[in-house]
Amino acid sequence: MSGAPQIAPAGTRKLDARAPSGPVPERWDKYKFDAKLVNPANRRKFTVIIVGTGLAGGAAAATLGEAGYNVLSFCIQDSPRRAHSIAAQGGINAAKNYRYDGDSVMRLFYDTVKGGDYRARESNVYRLAQVSNNIIDQCVAAGVPFAREYGGLLDTRSFGGAQLQRTFYARGQTGQQLLIGAYSSMMRQVAAGTVKMFPRHEMLDLVVVDGRARGIIARNLITGKVERFEAHAVLLATGGYANTYFLSTNAVNSNATAIWRAYKRGALFANPCFTQIHPTCIPVSGDHQSKLTLMSESLRNDGRVWVPKAKGDKRPPLEVPEDERDYYLERRYPAFGNLVPRDVASRASKAVCDEGRGAGDTGLSVYLDFADSIKRVGENVIRERYGNLFQMYEKITDENPYKTPMRIYPAVHYTMGGLWVDYDLMSTIPGLFVMGEANFSDHGANRLGASALMQGLADGYFVAPSTLPHYLASTPMPKIATDHDAFKEAESTVQAKLKRLIDVRGKRTPRDVHRSLGKVMWDNVGMGRTDASLKRALAAIPGLREEFWKTVSVPSSGEEFSQVLEYAGRVADYLELGELIALDALERRESCGGHFREEYQTPDNEAQRDDEHFAHVAAWEYAGDGKMPIRNVESLDFEYVHPTQRSYK
Repeated sequence: MSGAPQIAPAGTRKLDARAPSGPVPERWDKYKFDAKLVNPANRRKFTVIIVGTGLAGGAAAATLGEAGYNVLSFCIQDSPRRAHSIAAQGGINAAKNYRYDGDSVMRLFYDTVKGGDYRARESNVYRLAQVSNNIIDQCVAAGVPFAREYGGLLDTRSFGGAQLQRTFYARGQTGQQLLIGAYSSMMRQVAAGTVKMFPRHEMLDLVVVDGRARGIIARNLITGKVERFEAHAVLLATGGYANTYFLSTNAVNSNATAIWRAYKRGALFANPCFTQIHPTCIPVSGDHQSKLTLMSESLRNDGRVWVPKAKGDKRPPLEVPEDERDYYLERRYPAFGNLVPRDVASRASKAVCDEGRGAGDTGLSVYLDFADSIKRVGENVIRERYGNLFQMYEKITDENPYKTPMRIYPAVHYTMGGLWVDYDLMSTIPGLFVMGEANFSDHGANRLGASALMQGLADGYFVAPSTLPHYLASTPMPKIATDHDAFKEAESTVQAKLKRLIDVRGKRTPRDVHRSLGKVMWDNVGMGRTDASLKRALAAIPGLREEFWKTVSVPSSGEEFSQVLEYAGRVADYLELGELIALDALERRESCGGHFREEYQTPDNEAQRDDEHFAHVAAWEYAGDGKMPIRNVESLDFEYVHPTQRSYK
């Protein structure tokens, strides 16, 4: 097996993470001491654009506004509170060790690197673990109503990939409560005049002047007007690209347009094939669906996952005797049981369904059963812990999970890949910072549960506000205006693409094309990938993209409110991004985390890495329309967490 790319040209670009030297536990403190600062009286002279108002974007806007910078905040929703961070359910990790069960910053660091199957940068992950405790203090101070024990202390529970209880939570609505906390802090700065909000604005291009990010082109989604905005730096916090697969747990409006347009302006895109399939989602029920619904990983604290032992057993679950049930996660992974990491649980569920032992009419689901827990602690306790999740499940399925097991199946949920960033969270375009799920930096090939909220708030509250001033203080930037040629060129590019979409005047809806792309992606670039399936995807996607540009229907003038035009632009980007995901998966000839190449697995069907050839970040460089992107590499070195075969048995 060779480490050389099979198809894509190999890049020669040297990627420098610019992490401080010295022991990893000391690097963040060393960085903050060595970094240049901006005098408080000078901060109002700097304008910073933040795109996205979820946990990362909202926290950054609040923090930078409080510090005195002039912040312009953009979101596609009518309110920042509608950012998709609000949908997160289960919790947020931190190394507080309130349970005194052996937790520490080093253990959280270790679990996160191991959980990511040794494909993340140690320096960034340690910093994430290090600031995790500060996040909890910040959120409590902001009024986030975390669950508390009887005595009033903050409560914690277990999540996948850890053998202790480090996850802080607010029932099954943790994302909502954290977002309201960040939103409240941000709106205080809006009232103070340091943050200016631009709701219902979609970033459609990045403006690069003399090699530096200096602004964006955004479309007012109410009026249709395309507008220019100038700044000294641009921070992207627009989330991931799971909706490339059409059906995912993401909100339908969640999209990859901002990061994709930045990629086409020169930002490298790292590890796009690292996509996460969440094991506990309400199964697909038909072609009418536009999205899927997550059932929190926290449910696996008290729910037991099982299928019938016999193939083709279609009896109702309550009629299947205990000795005819296979609690396959507990059987295969006795040390972690039902709380194995998401990639491991998802593949195990797929395997039993592929054997013909799946539940329900389709055979594409497994049971999540709370009968034992209800018997042990009582229905009232389970209702207190998960009541809103059980209510959501019953409303969608018309089944009462207190009385009969839930039916769940894996679904696309999160993307570990994203724009490449260095230790400062700066992309390969100076002045373009990327936070949260929009970057690639912290989770390797698989994100552990309750770590997304941790990363978003770490980046927004603590990391970017510490690294951005160093860039601003050390970078001479001439004053520019939005009549600069670079703004004119970027706006012209946006207008041309909008006009091209409108002028097709075909008969096929963008959603119909998106659904076709999703089927190609799920069938060929989903939980199980092979050389043949990835080549099928790479053969199918260009044809689908060509058909889109010939047949799409966008009934709009472009100068008014048009959700069809919004959606069509995002689908056009998915049709390009999907091809890059498949190409990256083809080139990475190993299995690691959520990227499972069926040709590369251990004798007991676990992911088999190839550390000799693929212990690196693959960072893709845009080479122009119709040209093969260039595959650059950042080598990963492990000083503290030495790669081994992951085992949760």
